Amino acid sequence: MKYSEAFFIAAQQLIDAGRFIDSKGWVPATSGNFSARLPDGTIAITVSGKHKGQLQLDDIMLIDAAANPLDGKKPSAETVLHTSLYKRFPDIQSILHPHSLNATLISRLFKNEIVLENYELLKALRGITTHESRIVVPIFANDQNIPRLAELVEQYLDSNAACYAYIIHGHGLYTWGSSVQETLRHLEALDFLFDCEIRLHGVNNK
Repeated sequence: MKYSEAFFIAAQQLIDAGRFIDSKGWVPATSGNFSARLPDGTIAITVSGKHKGQLQLDDIMLIDAAANPLDGKKPSAETVLHTSLYKRFPDIQSILHPHSLNATLISRLFKNEIVLENYELLKALRGITTHESRIVVPIFANDQNIPRLAELVEQYLDSNAACYAYIIHGHGLYTWGSSVQETLRHLEALDFLFDCEIRLHGVNNK
């Protein structure tokens, strides 16, 4: 199929994001998935089973807002977790899902949520202007039934719209933003804050 210029721009941004995220060790093996919404409402997303630090243009595919492939490629099994967030939040344009060590450890240390408050780096998150802030990152049980997991996330967001990210237990982190660059900033800040909380709780993370 013929891709738009917007697709090629988004695809390159996701490729670059993959290399940066891989350089941090946040996407071991072929884990994780990334996406960016295009102006026409379609979504550029990583195909299934590719190493995110070695992405090529052919490793980015196009889906519609209902998660249907538009170019014959195979998307991640977790694609519905992306499309449900795009549907709920019209202003977000990118979603990044790494399997970082810190997010995985946080899910083991805390049962249902991790509270981050009074950190200067919270100001890296969109709309936060003071360290005197508090955010909650919910933790959901892992589930191979992705539509069921997506529904749990939806139920949480129905009552907690001011959410920047969520963690899947023993799995990884989802975060989002108004651009790939903003989402990367959120991801980097959250990983630092998770590391702080892990160290505060006595877990050696070297």
